[in-house]
Amino acid sequence: MISKTVRHGLTVLLALAAALPAAPASAGPVPPPRPAAPGASPLVPGIPTAPPHPWQLDTRDQALAPQVYRPSAAEDAIEPMAAPEGTDALVEYVPSSEIAAGAAPACTKRTGPYQRQVERWLRRKADGKQSAADCRAIRAFQRKQGIRPAIGFAGPVTWARMRLITARKNPNATKQCPTRAYRVACVDLTRQLMWVQKGKKVLLGPVPVRTGRAGYRTRTGWHKVYWKHKNHWSSLYETPMPYSQFFNGGQAFHAIYGNVYSPPGSRGCVNMRVADARALWKTLFKGDRVYVWGRKPGT
Repeated sequence: MISKTVRHGLTVLLALAAALPAAPASAGPVPPPRPAAPGASPLVPGIPTAPPHPWQLDTRDQALAPQVYRPSAAEDAIEPMAAPEGTDALVEYVPSSEIAAGAAPACTKRTGPYQRQVERWLRRKADGKQSAADCRAIRAFQRKQGIRPAIGFAGPVTWARMRLITARKNPNATKQCPTRAYRVACVDLTRQLMWVQKGKKVLLGPVPVRTGRAGYRTRTGWHKVYWKHKNHWSSLYETPMPYSQFFNGGQAFHAIYGNVYSPPGSRGCVNMRVADARALWKTLFKGDRVYVWGRKPGT
């Protein structure tokens, strides 16, 4: 672990801050999401561009509990960098054959891994089979939401966007996050969403998150924010974890300089978009409660 003295050094902090933009480039590409059907080609980001790109990078997390200390005023005055342009782009994962030629077709004939769910959300016949009419409806939704490529493929990003839109009306409609008189950060692993509520009032969110992958699952149950560290740096993996709010050992809410929809998941932390993590930093405080439930698909 980095010593307390070194961490307090403003020179080191400034150097750390200067190094943040280059950190994600050191991470390797991650495995793609599950294919649309057994034997099908793996899904890949549907916008063909030269690597590395934020949605192709994995962001490692602090696996062990960090060394807790009180950051100096000088350290807290340093604001983490904003997300690079394009980091939060809604890029759908599609079969590699769809972009092999360099130009995606206007409407795909392929059945996506979330075909039935997307059909049901669009109030179409939920038979789990792609049709020309299905593709047109999915494509219209993708265009409206800015999802690329808008080829009507029912992939993980399209379905995630639909879940978020539904949750905006009332994220706790199923009452799975306990209602309390105090602030509670609710983390729904199944839907990959989080929000903060106090009583029945939603203070922040819902927003999309990326939680622990298989073997590194985000721990469920009640937790408590025990340390906030705005400019945290994982000394285990040499990667930034801006706006970290630790709630269970090494697991924390924190921003990533990658896309929250990228597979396969974190190493236990609740990854967030930079803007969302910054907003959470101002909403959640030390001692506030965190409730985690459900199970991330694929874990």
